[in-house]
Amino acid sequence: MAVYVYAIIAAHHPARTDDLTGVGDPPEELSTIGDSDLTAIVSPAPEGLRARRRDVMAHQNVLERLMADGPVLPLRFGTVASEPQEVQEILEERGDFYRERLQALTGCAEYLLKASFDEDFMIRQVLRESAEAQRLNEESRRTGDPNVKVRLGEIIVKELQARGESAAAEVREAMRPLAREIHENDLHGDDFVSVSFLVEETRRKDFLAAEAELAEQWGEGYDFRLHGPLPPYSFV
Repeated sequence: MAVYVYAIIAAHHPARTDDLTGVGDPPEELSTIGDSDLTAIVSPAPEGLRARRRDVMAHQNVLERLMADGPVLPLRFGTVASEPQEVQEILEERGDFYRERLQALTGCAEYLLKASFDEDFMIRQVLRESAEAQRLNEESRRTGDPNVKVRLGEIIVKELQARGESAAAEVREAMRPLAREIHENDLHGDDFVSVSFLVEETRRKDFLAAEAELAEQWGEGYDFRLHGPLPPYSFV
């Protein structure tokens, strides 16, 4: 029987999930697989599982309940093992790694910081601050030469990339001292930074205050978005 796996916890974790159900329609009952050190929270794996809202929320609810009582190694939605014995074998084979990660995550939660800039705002800034961009912009307006427009576009793209990389480095370094670990994520859309921070609960207020101050300092033209606390997917 295939099993759906939600998370791995220490065996001494309270795992207060008696009033919760898992994924599936009807919802599957939760159970555990483990030994004296590690426990996996599982349920029977329903056939044809897709990322429906009810199932995604059921997965999230299990993780949030577990996180309230101790460190958790969360698994991504849709993680399925072919049979219970496979889960038991993985716990045994990778037990040292899981125990180390649970120790590292104790008292922590993940926060995801993303930031983007308004491209029109940044282009205006480049045109104000780059003498070469100013010259090409004026020449392009005067002559309409498409080659000049291409060179101007290349300079602007290069400047935007350099400014994004510089800004990302500043953001990371400003927040790094307040986190136990950090993880850089792939960039999507207009974001110039996407970083996950593993933050100790005792430093949470300082971290949130520092992020708010950072967003205020950068001000116009920049959009900072902070998500969390989240299950620490980035640090498993």
